[in-house]
Amino acid sequence: MIEIKPVLCDARGVRRTTGGGAAPGRDGWMIQCDFDGTISLRDVTDTLQRFARPGWQALEDAWERGEIGSRECMKGQVALLDINREELDAHLATLRIDPHFRAFVDAARGWGMPVQVVSDGIDYAIHRILALHGLDDLPVLANRLVQTGERQWQLQSPWASAGCVRASGNCKCERLAEQQALHGRVLFVGDSTSDFCVSGKADFVLAKYKLIDHCRAHGIAHAPFVDFGDALPLMAEATGHAFATAA
Repeated sequence: MIEIKPVLCDARGVRRTTGGGAAPGRDGWMIQCDFDGTISLRDVTDTLQRFARPGWQALEDAWERGEIGSRECMKGQVALLDINREELDAHLATLRIDPHFRAFVDAARGWGMPVQVVSDGIDYAIHRILALHGLDDLPVLANRLVQTGERQWQLQSPWASAGCVRASGNCKCERLAEQQALHGRVLFVGDSTSDFCVSGKADFVLAKYKLIDHCRAHGIAHAPFVDFGDALPLMAEATGHAFATAA
């Protein structure tokens, strides 16, 4: 047996294995994980554009220019969808998740660490895709998809916050603070711009894609990963659990 000892570094390359800032009297860990591009291999919302009436890209462009927040952008895009539930389900069934994510979840739970999906995406899509992989018991906090007609949809944002600096449909910073109050430390796993703000408040970050550069630029303690096969031993090391793999 070879025990894996990954080196976790901050932006300066300094080794760091645990985060600070645990709430008084709380010394456990839990895991919050983004969905689109992190668990799923593609951004699910982006894949729905082909089912939308004209206007989708204009909203996307306005969001990228910073003229609107992600909540307003996604709400407008979902309102443009022209698809029934059967077509939606058939499309979602074609979308893949990281093949190592199930092992990551099982390991975390085996060490007593709850795993929660926190996304600025669409709850129905996330639940549907996870269920196809036997992960329908994972708690999901995301924007709520509501069907308003045979081919019409509406997006609601029960987890939004007036104080969210990104004007997101789901304020990940508030979701993180809630779990820090309950468990003490939160390991956040993410990939892109919707995870920038929350990464600076997490106790440790597992980062991929754009989030790696953001963490490096802002001195956020993190470990880069490619897939959840990489993330599993990094998660173990960051939270103080032994992890071994066969030679």
